Amino acid sequence: MATAQQWIAGSRPRTLPMAVAPAVIGAAAAFSQGFRITGFAEAPLADTSYAPAGSIYAIQWTVAVLALVVSLALQVGVNYANDYSDGVRGTDDERVGPMRLTGSGAASPAAVKRAAFLSFGVAGLAGLVIVALTGHWWLIGVGLVCILAAWWYTGGKKPYGYLGLGEVMVFIFFGLVATAGTAFAVVEAAAANGAVAEFPHEVWVGAVGHGLIASALLMANNIRDIPTDVETGKRTLAVRLGQRRARIGFALMLILPVLLAQGMIAVSFWYALTLLTLPLAVRPSRLVLNQQSTGPALIPALQQTSILGLGFAATFSAALLLS
Repeated sequence: MATAQQWIAGSRPRTLPMAVAPAVIGAAAAFSQGFRITGFAEAPLADTSYAPAGSIYAIQWTVAVLALVVSLALQVGVNYANDYSDGVRGTDDERVGPMRLTGSGAASPAAVKRAAFLSFGVAGLAGLVIVALTGHWWLIGVGLVCILAAWWYTGGKKPYGYLGLGEVMVFIFFGLVATAGTAFAVVEAAAANGAVAEFPHEVWVGAVGHGLIASALLMANNIRDIPTDVETGKRTLAVRLGQRRARIGFALMLILPVLLAQGMIAVSFWYALTLLTLPLAVRPSRLVLNQQSTGPALIPALQQTSILGLGFAATFSAALLLS
Protein backbone atom coordinates (compact mmCIF):
# COMPACT_ATOMS: atom_id res chain seq x y z
CA MET A 1 0.00 0.00 0.00
CA ALA A 2 1.34 3.42 -0.97
CA THR A 3 2.26 5.83 1.80
CA ALA A 4 0.84 9.35 2.07
CA GLN A 5 4.17 10.71 0.85
CA GLN A 6 4.02 8.47 -2.22
CA TRP A 7 0.45 9.58 -2.99
CA ILE A 8 1.59 13.21 -2.77
CA ALA A 9 4.53 12.48 -5.06
CA GLY A 10 2.15 10.69 -7.42
CA SER A 11 0.02 13.82 -7.68
CA ARG A 12 3.11 15.50 -9.19
CA PRO A 13 3.15 18.67 -7.09
CA ARG A 14 5.63 20.35 -9.46
CA THR A 15 2.79 20.68 -11.97
CA LEU A 16 0.30 22.27 -9.57
CA PRO A 17 1.48 25.88 -10.05
CA MET A 18 0.26 25.47 -13.63
CA ALA A 19 -3.24 25.00 -12.20
CA VAL A 20 -2.97 28.01 -9.89
CA ALA A 21 -1.82 30.43 -12.58
CA PRO A 22 -4.95 30.45 -14.80
CA ALA A 23 -7.25 31.02 -11.82
CA VAL A 24 -5.09 33.93 -10.67
CA ILE A 25 -4.94 35.58 -14.09
CA GLY A 26 -8.63 35.04 -14.78
CA ALA A 27 -9.72 36.39 -11.40
CA ALA A 28 -7.42 39.41 -11.68
CA ALA A 29 -8.80 40.17 -15.13
CA ALA A 30 -12.37 40.03 -13.84
CA PHE A 31 -11.70 42.15 -10.75
CA SER A 32 -9.83 44.72 -12.86
CA GLN A 33 -13.13 45.51 -14.64
CA GLY A 34 -15.10 46.28 -11.49
CA PHE A 35 -18.88 46.48 -11.74
CA ARG A 36 -21.77 48.86 -11.25
CA ILE A 37 -24.97 48.04 -9.43
CA THR A 38 -28.26 48.46 -11.23
CA GLY A 39 -30.50 47.07 -8.53
CA PHE A 40 -30.53 45.95 -4.91
CA ALA A 41 -30.95 42.39 -3.81
CA GLU A 42 -33.53 41.77 -1.12
CA ALA A 43 -32.08 41.62 2.40
CA PRO A 44 -32.19 38.05 3.75
CA LEU A 45 -33.51 39.12 7.16
CA ALA A 46 -35.79 41.92 8.22
CA ASP A 47 -34.15 44.96 9.86
CA THR A 48 -30.73 43.77 8.70
CA SER A 49 -28.38 46.23 7.00
CA TYR A 50 -27.32 44.96 3.59
CA ALA A 51 -24.35 46.10 1.50
CA PRO A 52 -24.98 45.00 -2.10
CA ALA A 53 -21.47 45.81 -3.34
CA GLY A 54 -19.84 43.95 -0.49
CA SER A 55 -22.10 40.98 -1.03
CA ILE A 56 -21.33 40.84 -4.73
CA TYR A 57 -17.60 41.04 -4.08
CA ALA A 58 -17.94 38.16 -1.61
CA ILE A 59 -19.73 36.06 -4.22
CA GLN A 60 -17.09 36.90 -6.81
CA TRP A 61 -14.31 35.87 -4.44
CA THR A 62 -16.18 32.64 -3.72
CA VAL A 63 -16.39 31.88 -7.42
CA ALA A 64 -12.69 32.71 -7.89
CA VAL A 65 -11.70 30.30 -5.11
CA LEU A 66 -13.99 27.61 -6.51
CA ALA A 67 -12.41 28.07 -9.95
CA LEU A 68 -9.03 27.51 -8.30
CA VAL A 69 -10.35 24.31 -6.70
CA VAL A 70 -11.64 23.12 -10.08
CA SER A 71 -8.29 23.80 -11.75
CA LEU A 72 -6.23 22.13 -9.01
CA ALA A 73 -8.53 19.10 -8.80
CA LEU A 74 -8.44 18.61 -12.56
CA GLN A 75 -4.64 18.85 -12.56
CA VAL A 76 -4.33 16.27 -9.80
CA GLY A 77 -6.94 14.13 -11.53
CA VAL A 78 -5.13 14.14 -14.88
CA ASN A 79 -1.86 13.32 -13.12
CA TYR A 80 -3.38 10.27 -11.41
CA ALA A 81 -5.20 9.29 -14.60
CA ASN A 82 -1.94 9.52 -16.53
CA ASP A 83 -0.24 7.43 -13.83
CA TYR A 84 -2.94 4.78 -14.08
CA SER A 85 -3.21 4.61 -17.88
CA ASP A 86 0.53 4.63 -18.56
CA GLY A 87 1.03 2.11 -15.77
CA VAL A 88 -1.44 -0.46 -17.10
CA ARG A 89 -0.09 0.00 -20.64
CA GLY A 90 3.47 -0.62 -19.46
CA THR A 91 4.68 2.78 -20.64
CA ASP A 92 6.14 3.50 -17.19
CA ASP A 93 8.04 0.21 -16.86
CA GLU A 94 11.30 2.05 -17.54
CA ARG A 95 10.53 5.30 -15.77
CA VAL A 96 13.23 8.02 -15.61
CA GLY A 97 11.10 10.79 -14.13
CA PRO A 98 9.27 11.21 -10.83
CA MET A 99 7.92 8.10 -9.15
CA ARG A 100 4.72 6.63 -10.56
CA LEU A 101 2.32 4.80 -8.27
CA THR A 102 1.05 2.23 -10.77
CA GLY A 103 4.27 1.59 -12.66
CA SER A 104 6.30 1.17 -9.48
CA GLY A 105 3.73 -1.12 -7.89
CA ALA A 106 3.38 1.17 -4.87
CA ALA A 107 -0.39 1.30 -5.40
CA SER A 108 -2.79 -0.91 -7.29
CA PRO A 109 -4.13 0.31 -10.63
CA ALA A 110 -7.66 0.30 -9.19
CA ALA A 111 -6.63 2.54 -6.28
CA VAL A 112 -4.92 5.04 -8.60
CA LYS A 113 -7.94 5.05 -10.89
CA ARG A 114 -10.21 5.76 -7.90
CA ALA A 115 -7.95 8.64 -6.88
CA ALA A 116 -8.23 10.10 -10.37
CA PHE A 117 -12.02 9.92 -10.39
CA LEU A 118 -12.22 11.25 -6.84
CA SER A 119 -10.24 14.28 -7.99
CA PHE A 120 -12.53 14.70 -10.98
CA GLY A 121 -15.47 14.47 -8.58
CA VAL A 122 -14.09 17.28 -6.44
CA ALA A 123 -13.67 19.40 -9.57
CA GLY A 124 -17.21 18.57 -10.63
CA LEU A 125 -18.74 19.52 -7.27
CA ALA A 126 -16.89 22.84 -7.17
CA GLY A 127 -17.96 23.46 -10.75
CA LEU A 128 -21.61 22.81 -9.91
CA VAL A 129 -21.49 25.47 -7.20
CA ILE A 130 -20.05 27.91 -9.76
CA VAL A 131 -22.90 27.02 -12.11
CA ALA A 132 -25.44 27.69 -9.35
CA LEU A 133 -23.87 31.05 -8.48
CA THR A 134 -23.65 32.25 -12.09
CA GLY A 135 -26.88 30.72 -13.40
CA HIS A 136 -25.18 29.45 -16.57
CA TRP A 137 -26.13 25.78 -16.62
CA TRP A 138 -24.44 25.20 -19.98
CA LEU A 139 -21.15 25.39 -18.08
CA ILE A 140 -21.87 21.83 -16.92
CA GLY A 141 -21.20 20.72 -20.50
CA VAL A 142 -17.89 22.60 -20.51
CA GLY A 143 -16.92 20.91 -17.27
CA LEU A 144 -17.74 17.46 -18.63
CA VAL A 145 -15.62 18.10 -21.71
CA CYS A 146 -12.72 19.18 -19.48
CA ILE A 147 -12.98 15.97 -17.44
CA LEU A 148 -13.16 13.82 -20.56
CA ALA A 149 -10.14 15.63 -22.00
CA ALA A 150 -8.24 14.99 -18.76
CA TRP A 151 -9.05 11.27 -18.90
CA TRP A 152 -8.43 10.79 -22.62
CA TYR A 153 -4.93 12.31 -22.44
CA THR A 154 -3.57 8.81 -21.83
CA GLY A 155 -6.83 6.91 -21.22
CA GLY A 156 -9.21 5.22 -23.59
CA LYS A 157 -8.44 3.20 -26.73
CA LYS A 158 -6.83 6.09 -28.63
CA PRO A 159 -5.31 8.53 -26.10
CA TYR A 160 -4.47 11.82 -27.75
CA GLY A 161 -1.31 12.13 -25.63
CA TYR A 162 0.08 9.19 -27.62
CA LEU A 163 -0.69 10.98 -30.89
CA GLY A 164 1.31 14.15 -30.21
CA LEU A 165 -1.67 16.31 -29.22
CA GLY A 166 -0.91 16.64 -25.52
CA GLU A 167 0.56 20.14 -25.71
CA VAL A 168 -2.28 21.33 -27.94
CA MET A 169 -4.91 20.16 -25.46
CA VAL A 170 -3.01 21.58 -22.49
CA PHE A 171 -2.89 24.93 -24.30
CA ILE A 172 -6.64 24.82 -24.93
CA PHE A 173 -7.92 23.52 -21.59
CA PHE A 174 -5.34 24.65 -19.02
CA GLY A 175 -4.61 27.83 -20.96
CA LEU A 176 -7.60 29.29 -22.79
CA VAL A 177 -10.51 27.53 -21.07
CA ALA A 178 -9.20 27.68 -17.49
CA THR A 179 -8.07 31.31 -17.66
CA ALA A 180 -10.88 32.87 -19.68
CA GLY A 181 -13.37 30.56 -17.95
CA THR A 182 -12.37 31.86 -14.53
CA ALA A 183 -12.75 35.47 -15.71
CA PHE A 184 -16.15 34.71 -17.23
CA ALA A 185 -17.42 32.97 -14.09
CA VAL A 186 -16.34 35.80 -11.79
CA VAL A 187 -17.90 38.44 -14.05
CA GLU A 188 -21.13 36.49 -14.45
CA ALA A 189 -21.36 35.97 -10.69
CA ALA A 190 -21.71 39.74 -10.39
CA ALA A 191 -24.22 39.87 -13.23
CA ALA A 192 -26.34 37.18 -11.58
CA ASN A 193 -26.67 39.40 -8.53
CA GLY A 194 -27.91 42.57 -10.16
CA ALA A 195 -24.62 44.16 -11.23
CA VAL A 196 -23.30 45.14 -14.64
CA ALA A 197 -19.81 43.91 -15.42
CA GLU A 198 -17.97 43.46 -18.70
CA PHE A 199 -15.89 40.49 -19.76
CA PRO A 200 -12.20 41.53 -19.75
CA HIS A 201 -10.87 40.85 -23.22
CA GLU A 202 -7.31 41.47 -22.01
CA VAL A 203 -7.54 38.08 -20.32
CA TRP A 204 -6.95 36.36 -23.67
CA VAL A 205 -3.36 37.58 -23.76
CA GLY A 206 -2.78 36.10 -20.33
CA ALA A 207 -4.61 32.92 -21.33
CA VAL A 208 -2.41 32.43 -24.39
CA GLY A 209 0.71 33.24 -22.39
CA HIS A 210 -0.12 30.80 -19.62
CA GLY A 211 -1.19 28.16 -22.13
CA LEU A 212 2.23 28.33 -23.79
CA ILE A 213 4.07 27.99 -20.48
CA ALA A 214 1.87 25.07 -19.39
CA SER A 215 2.52 23.41 -22.75
CA ALA A 216 6.25 23.97 -22.25
CA LEU A 217 6.06 22.09 -18.95
CA LEU A 218 4.60 19.08 -20.73
CA MET A 219 7.13 19.43 -23.53
CA ALA A 220 10.02 19.32 -21.03
CA ASN A 221 8.52 16.19 -19.50
CA ASN A 222 8.16 14.57 -22.92
CA ILE A 223 11.65 15.55 -24.07
CA ARG A 224 13.01 13.76 -21.02
CA ASP A 225 10.98 10.66 -21.92
CA ILE A 226 11.76 10.52 -25.66
CA PRO A 227 13.95 7.38 -25.46
CA THR A 228 11.44 5.34 -23.44
CA ASP A 229 8.42 6.73 -25.34
CA VAL A 230 9.95 5.68 -28.65
CA GLU A 231 10.39 2.15 -27.32
CA THR A 232 6.78 1.92 -26.11
CA GLY A 233 5.24 3.53 -29.18
CA LYS A 234 4.12 6.72 -27.43
CA ARG A 235 4.28 9.34 -30.20
CA THR A 236 4.31 12.56 -28.20
CA LEU A 237 4.94 15.90 -29.89
CA ALA A 238 8.53 15.76 -28.62
CA VAL A 239 9.00 12.35 -30.28
CA ARG A 240 7.52 13.62 -33.53
CA LEU A 241 9.65 16.79 -33.57
CA GLY A 242 12.85 15.12 -32.46
CA GLN A 243 15.30 16.27 -29.78
CA ARG A 244 16.58 19.45 -31.43
CA ARG A 245 13.30 20.96 -32.62
CA ALA A 246 11.45 19.94 -29.45
CA ARG A 247 14.05 21.68 -27.30
CA ILE A 248 13.89 24.85 -29.40
CA GLY A 249 10.10 24.74 -29.21
CA PHE A 250 10.30 24.52 -25.43
CA ALA A 251 12.44 27.68 -25.22
CA LEU A 252 10.11 29.56 -27.56
CA MET A 253 7.11 28.63 -25.39
CA LEU A 254 8.81 30.31 -22.44
CA ILE A 255 9.76 33.52 -24.23
CA LEU A 256 6.64 34.15 -26.37
CA PRO A 257 4.29 34.89 -23.42
CA VAL A 258 6.47 37.79 -22.28
CA LEU A 259 6.76 39.13 -25.82
CA LEU A 260 2.99 38.92 -26.29
CA ALA A 261 2.45 40.83 -23.06
CA GLN A 262 4.65 43.65 -24.35
CA GLY A 263 2.08 44.21 -27.07
CA MET A 264 -0.23 45.40 -24.31
CA ILE A 265 2.07 48.28 -23.36
CA ALA A 266 0.09 50.46 -25.77
CA VAL A 267 -2.85 49.93 -23.41
CA SER A 268 -0.89 50.31 -20.20
CA PHE A 269 2.82 50.54 -19.40
CA TRP A 270 2.21 48.27 -16.40
CA TYR A 271 2.39 45.25 -18.72
CA ALA A 272 6.13 45.85 -18.87
CA LEU A 273 6.15 44.18 -15.43
CA THR A 274 6.10 40.83 -17.21
CA LEU A 275 9.67 41.52 -18.35
CA LEU A 276 10.68 40.68 -14.79
CA THR A 277 9.94 37.04 -15.56
CA LEU A 278 12.47 36.80 -18.41
CA PRO A 279 15.34 35.89 -16.05
CA LEU A 280 13.19 33.00 -14.79
CA ALA A 281 13.11 31.63 -18.35
CA VAL A 282 16.90 31.56 -18.68
CA ARG A 283 17.72 28.55 -16.48
CA PRO A 284 15.15 26.10 -17.87
CA SER A 285 15.87 27.24 -21.43
CA ARG A 286 19.62 26.75 -21.05
CA LEU A 287 19.10 23.38 -19.41
CA VAL A 288 16.75 22.03 -22.06
CA LEU A 289 18.63 23.54 -25.02
CA ASN A 290 21.76 21.71 -23.86
CA GLN A 291 21.67 18.51 -25.90
CA GLN A 292 23.80 16.82 -23.23
CA SER A 293 20.96 17.19 -20.69
CA THR A 294 18.96 13.99 -20.89
CA GLY A 295 16.86 11.77 -18.64
CA PRO A 296 16.83 12.74 -14.94
CA ALA A 297 19.05 15.77 -15.67
CA LEU A 298 15.99 17.45 -17.20
CA ILE A 299 13.80 17.05 -14.10
CA PRO A 300 14.82 20.46 -12.62
CA ALA A 301 13.39 22.11 -15.74
CA LEU A 302 9.91 21.08 -14.59
CA GLN A 303 10.10 23.01 -11.33
CA GLN A 304 11.85 25.96 -13.00
CA THR A 305 9.10 26.16 -15.61
CA SER A 306 6.45 26.03 -12.89
CA ILE A 307 8.13 28.92 -11.08
CA LEU A 308 8.20 30.88 -14.35
CA GLY A 309 4.48 30.18 -14.75
CA LEU A 310 3.73 31.62 -11.33
CA GLY A 311 5.96 34.62 -12.04
CA PHE A 312 4.17 35.35 -15.31
CA ALA A 313 0.77 34.96 -13.64
CA ALA A 314 1.77 37.30 -10.80
CA THR A 315 3.20 40.05 -13.01
CA PHE A 316 0.47 39.87 -15.65
CA SER A 317 -2.21 39.90 -12.95
CA ALA A 318 -0.55 42.88 -11.29
CA ALA A 319 -0.55 44.69 -14.63
CA LEU A 320 -4.25 43.96 -15.08
CA LEU A 321 -5.14 45.34 -11.64
CA LEU A 322 -2.89 48.40 -11.92
CA SER A 323 -3.98 49.39 -15.42
